[in-house]
Amino acid sequence: MTYTPEVITLLALDALFLILATLCVILSISIVRSWDMNATTSFQYTLEKRAVLVATFVKYIFFLKLPLFLFFIFTSDKISGVITGAMCAAGVVNSVSFGMYLLILKLINLYLFGLWLVLHVKDLKDEKRALTKKKFILFILGYLFLLIEVFYEFGFFNSLDIDKIVSCCGTLFSAATSSSLSLIFELENYQTLLLFYSLFALHLITLYTKSASMGIGSSVLFLIISIISLILFFGTYIYELPTHHCPFCFLQKDYYYVGYLIYVTLFCATFFSFSGGIIALLTQEQVSKKLYNISFVFTILFTLLVSAYPLIYFLRNGVWL
Repeated sequence: MTYTPEVITLLALDALFLILATLCVILSISIVRSWDMNATTSFQYTLEKRAVLVATFVKYIFFLKLPLFLFFIFTSDKISGVITGAMCAAGVVNSVSFGMYLLILKLINLYLFGLWLVLHVKDLKDEKRALTKKKFILFILGYLFLLIEVFYEFGFFNSLDIDKIVSCCGTLFSAATSSSLSLIFELENYQTLLLFYSLFALHLITLYTKSASMGIGSSVLFLIISIISLILFFGTYIYELPTHHCPFCFLQKDYYYVGYLIYVTLFCATFFSFSGGIIALLTQEQVSKKLYNISFVFTILFTLLVSAYPLIYFLRNGVWL
């Protein structure tokens, strides 16, 4: 694979993140092993300074990983122009056997590092710093996932072959595909919409009632069903083409990059409720109203955004696709 400036940027930042995270995980292990907020020793004071240093690094890693996730999609989409058969990022990602697993892993890492950041903010507000050990244990876990992600990302770009003919998104996201994706195409439109709006209502009810465990569950389900609904129904109205089910093409310029707005609102709709539920279970406290309210707003924004496309199409044409 010829390394483009975008690919080099991604790999360089990944290498930098891994170096910083490795240093941080070494310090985190000592914090987890020896942290005692009640101690007044010089070593405890050293651990507190280490905790501040690690927190600063992890904070910036997360703040950069969110736009870098979108930049990874953008880069894959740009590379599709030089790979035969690929029409968008879907063809590029699926041209490597583990490409989709890498994408899913990147998404998991966003939630892990984001959860760490929310946990860190909660810990700073507690004079007893009761969550310090837990947040550094979480970081050590996140580091292992980051290590796997960087390893696979280097392998992904190194495995891309511009001379290889790959499947386009029209083939990948269709009932004819031999992958497990073909199973979701057995759903009828009314079934897809029933699932989507039922989960939408359940998610809002969960956020309103401030349930921690239900908030975690509804966040995961709403994320999964939303992506399926984008593939099966809402995406076709963005493209105004009933046979086009790709969840990547609407990230392109032809569709005014609306996909980035769609996915960011979906991430915020599920992340803040998911993290709020996890933290409530860890602390045995009530869920954060602020986190759930943010999730509530973004859930409505996401649903209004994707629902607008079929409604506008119907008002303009008088028929459904």
